[in-house]
Amino acid sequence: MEHAEHVALIRGGVEGGGLEWIELGSGGGAFTLALADLLGPSGRITSVDRDRAALRRQGATLAAAFPATHVDYLEADFSRPLGLAARDGVLMANSLHFSRDQAAVLQQVGALLRPGGRLVVVEYDTDRGNHWVPHPLSYRSWERVSREAGFRDTRLLARRPGSGLAAIYSALSFGR
Repeated sequence: MEHAEHVALIRGGVEGGGLEWIELGSGGGAFTLALADLLGPSGRITSVDRDRAALRRQGATLAAAFPATHVDYLEADFSRPLGLAARDGVLMANSLHFSRDQAAVLQQVGALLRPGGRLVVVEYDTDRGNHWVPHPLSYRSWERVSREAGFRDTRLLARRPGSGLAAIYSALSFGR
């Protein structure tokens, strides 16, 4: 996917949702770039990933593309408590499917959101995983799982054809 496609997938969930966001499982930073693009120079992002080298590469790319956007990098496993203050939004783009116990992860994600904060999820629209995407959630499953985890007003933002596994969708859910 190109940058414009990343932006289009998350735009409806990010715009109007405040300026302080956390991205969980940010990897190489493709969606971190999209988030920075949408938040603009007043945005504040905490980018969380277990891969120190990926965070370093991400830092260089973001500094060149969006030098005015403040980004903190945290090398950590988002399935464990992070000790971060609550923010306006959390982005989980192609990261939730790596967690077997998604309910436990979502409990922690809820604690990272200010009251009424936003959770934007980008996932493969299937419930059948493989070696690279072990625990995907179809949009239908996401509606159920997000509700059970205490999120509300879940809605589909966008969908695009996938290459291989399934279509990719983005969804917005609101915290307590």
